[in-house]
Amino acid sequence: MGRITELLELKVLVTKARGEGKKVVLTNGCFDILHRGHLHLLKEAKKLGDLLLVAINSDSSVKNIKGPNRPILPETERAELVAALEVVDYVTVFPEPDPYEVIKELRPDVLVKGGDWGQDRVVGKDIVEGDGGKVTIIPLLPCYSTTTIVERIRRE
Repeated sequence: MGRITELLELKVLVTKARGEGKKVVLTNGCFDILHRGHLHLLKEAKKLGDLLLVAINSDSSVKNIKGPNRPILPETERAELVAALEVVDYVTVFPEPDPYEVIKELRPDVLVKGGDWGQDRVVGKDIVEGDGGKVTIIPLLPCYSTTTIVERIRRE
């Protein structure tokens, strides 16, 4: 199970892992109402390296991205749920609207995004590829999204 940590501590842990020859993978998102699509993304991301880091948007960041009725779950709960998954090594919460600063600080070997992101839209791609790393897009599982789940609940 993963640990929830601040970005500065995570940077130290990443440096140590790299010193041990480990490949660092980073993904990010809101992870509001954890579902099978999230689990699929995280399992596939873990296969790409040794250390899986998940950066979660803060409550204010989610509200700015998704609107005034989101997030459904507060950042502390979202972080705890994601950290409890065995494939996740570390979780951090970031307040910015996108993960650029997190990526700039951690400089992952692999940056993973879900299939709703095209290669040309991936924030931090310039940093990762500039360092010789790789950006990987994981195809989404159809019908699995928090928005779809929320809409289904509202209809019922």
